[in-house]
Amino acid sequence: MLFTVALAVIIERLYFFHRVLSQGAAMEHDLKLVAYRAVDELRRVVTKFPGALQTGLVTMALSSQAESAEAAERHIDETILEVVPVMDRNLWVLDTAVTLGPLLGLLGTIFGMIKTFDVLGAQGMGAGAGAVTGGIGEALVATGVGLFIAIVGLIFLNHFNKRVRLGVQQMELIKITVVNRLHGGGTA
Repeated sequence: MLFTVALAVIIERLYFFHRVLSQGAAMEHDLKLVAYRAVDELRRVVTKFPGALQTGLVTMALSSQAESAEAAERHIDETILEVVPVMDRNLWVLDTAVTLGPLLGLLGTIFGMIKTFDVLGAQGMGAGAGAVTGGIGEALVATGVGLFIAIVGLIFLNHFNKRVRLGVQQMELIKITVVNRLHGGGTA
């Protein structure tokens, strides 16, 4: 059950980050082609990426009508802080699986060993090898499954934490690009 829930989160987050980071990279590229103070071009970029998380940053910059670059940055930072929990969503499930998997495996190990000692206690030292190894086998399987859940969960948790950091970096770059296009000077 724990592995199934963790696997569902892994699949959903893989799709989510692929989509979000791909859209962000394409938006970064398009924003760099926008001329300085070309508000209509920025609006076209927004319409090209409907539903992208990063679109909210550009929309906020356009709608804030900030008089200074610093004010525009604050408005965009507010949007970034609203988006970060969306990127971080459900990663606590993987964190819990990483912690809980080995503990459940240990619990299964304890039950398997108790079963083994019950057999030894009831039948004495003359207990059949099959009766004794059954409990030990259950204990080892429980330990192995718990460790497997933790290992898989940890690999993907680290992967997704890296994706969150990349997403935030991407949004920071988009913020800087948009603020420069709205309040900067020079040529694109």
